Amino acid sequence: MYSFIISVAALLLGYLFYGKFVERIFGPSPARPTPAMAHPDGVDFVPMPLWKIYMIQFLNIAGTGPIFGAIMGAKFGPSAYLWIVFGCIFAGAVHDYFTGMISIRHDGAGFPELVGRYLGEGTKRVMLVFSLILLLLVGAVFVYSPALILGDIAPLAGSGSFASIMFWVAVVLIYYVIATLLPIDKIIGRIYPLFAFALLFMAFALMIGLFVKWPHIPELWNGIQNMGPSVGVKGQPIFPCLFITIACGAVSGFHATQSPLMARCMKNEKYGRPVFYGAMITEGIVALVWAAVSSYFFFDGGAAEVGSSISAQAPEVVTKVSEGWLGLLGGILALLGVVAAPITSGDTALRSARIIVAEFFKYDQKKIKNRLVVAIPLFCISGLMLWYNVADSNGFNKVWSWFGWANQTLAVFMLWTVTSYLVRVGKGHRYLITLLPAAFMTSVVTTFICVSGIGLGLPSEWSLPIGASVFAVAILLWYMWYFKFTSRKDITE
Repeated sequence: MYSFIISVAALLLGYLFYGKFVERIFGPSPARPTPAMAHPDGVDFVPMPLWKIYMIQFLNIAGTGPIFGAIMGAKFGPSAYLWIVFGCIFAGAVHDYFTGMISIRHDGAGFPELVGRYLGEGTKRVMLVFSLILLLLVGAVFVYSPALILGDIAPLAGSGSFASIMFWVAVVLIYYVIATLLPIDKIIGRIYPLFAFALLFMAFALMIGLFVKWPHIPELWNGIQNMGPSVGVKGQPIFPCLFITIACGAVSGFHATQSPLMARCMKNEKYGRPVFYGAMITEGIVALVWAAVSSYFFFDGGAAEVGSSISAQAPEVVTKVSEGWLGLLGGILALLGVVAAPITSGDTALRSARIIVAEFFKYDQKKIKNRLVVAIPLFCISGLMLWYNVADSNGFNKVWSWFGWANQTLAVFMLWTVTSYLVRVGKGHRYLITLLPAAFMTSVVTTFICVSGIGLGLPSEWSLPIGASVFAVAILLWYMWYFKFTSRKDITE
């Protein structure tokens, strides 16, 4: 528990000090008109107050990532705390802040547009396809995971039955269609802050439960090796597997597709630090709570206490812990948060996909007919991914693995984009704040695809040598570009 407390304190201090440092590097201008104030369109560019944008941003980026990812990542042991803290402060929150702020400076541009501007048109086209695949994967994964939980707590034909799950899948999909097509302030702006409150209540209530129970869970000074139980992550190398398993609670490329949504709704550039950096820190705290709860679940008899087993999958852990720890009313509120989070992330993912496609083809989205033309094919593709997810008994785990890798790969490209931006606008050697995370995450995703079962399947003993080599090559290639660029061009914004 002491490691958990220290980790939460570290995240809060990270926001207060490193967040301020990052903000100073970017240099927000309160007097500069934001896209929402310059040309509101009543659909995607809609000015909203700071508190509402923060709550929506938090809910959009949260999804099941900081919950399911933290649950699975906790099986590795207390090393999960270190990754959440350092990843969140020095990579994830920096990634989210610069994505949102650069989007504001470029008229609310989306992720592919930003990549194209700073990494080239060729990379833009690749990232357009890649980001769409990720967003559709999010749509599929974040339909199925809440349907699993709803099928268990509100069954139609037996708890967890196929019929119950498919019913809730249909309900969530219908909601997605409505929320994706309506103006952002009609559903998202009105009810998402309430769902965000439910998710925050869940985290706070579980934190109180941790202090009351004060479980004997592994601490950092017990070692940061893989302590995985007999199921789950036993035998997997912490590097790179932990860094893929816990994504949204530490650093997530999916956030690069979400931050521009709120960048189009901000009234003042000074909102950036609480909205983008702050929401990521909040997500990190949620991840820490679930990592600690799951440590109790897997390592200190918590599973038996709530009538489950250490072989339980993440949705079952959420359901059993929420009901067992918080009682009926608290459990309902907690599950509302954990169900609402993936649903809301899923619909904003599909909304982002619609906007990205529309921007690429320069297809106006003010008319609902035009939105349907773009959205219907996207829903069909996401539906096919969803069907695979349901039809294959191990489909969820396979899709989650691909989602985790694609998610972190997207973060790699955004971190390199920000690094290029900092050089091009003349920030001196301050580009180091994103260069090091970019190179590290490049080594993570490359190593994972080399040693994982969904990739080349090379021996896990090769993980560290591969990772170190990729990190070194990434730094070398960067400085080759950097010296070439600075020697022949003026650096101007």
